[in-house]
Amino acid sequence: MPEDNPPPDVSPRAAVARRIAALRHARGLSLTALAARAGIGKGTLSELESGTRNPTLETLYALAGPLGVPLTGLVGDEAGRSVSDGVVDAHLLSVRTHDDGGTTEVFWLTLAPGGTRISPAHRPGTVEHFRVVRGRGHAGERGAEQGLGPGEAHSWPGDTVHTYGSEEGAEGVLVIETPGDVPGPS
Repeated sequence: MPEDNPPPDVSPRAAVARRIAALRHARGLSLTALAARAGIGKGTLSELESGTRNPTLETLYALAGPLGVPLTGLVGDEAGRSVSDGVVDAHLLSVRTHDDGGTTEVFWLTLAPGGTRISPAHRPGTVEHFRVVRGRGHAGERGAEQGLGPGEAHSWPGDTVHTYGSEEGAEGVLVIETPGDVPGPS
């Protein structure tokens, strides 16, 4: 993965900027093409790549799909990294890269009260699993979300548009399994 281990003097924002730019170049995509595929503004993408804009979770997920990488492909695979968008706070607990290039990412997810986050489709074959530990929330394929309380879990195809949300706030563990050996976008 490009820039997996940036120099220690590089800020997390600068490391994300380098990863996005390196992946975009490796895929032969222009700023305009990647921005269009991700559904974000070209100016936003330019600011992210220059390190002058803080990336939100929503924007990172929007970019990860067209770049063909899991979220940790953009934020790094160091445990303890966090990214938030005001509705969802994702704190990386662990990531494992498998022999076939697939990954299993484990996040502690905190859902803010009264919010719902729509997540774009991830790489083909991705599967997500969410287990609520505290509070009540809902998650799953958009239009087929499941309500979940403490100890309850739900799994769904992560390669479809899906949502996370809670009326009262919730916390739990999210596992994202991304397959390997799947050709990236052209």
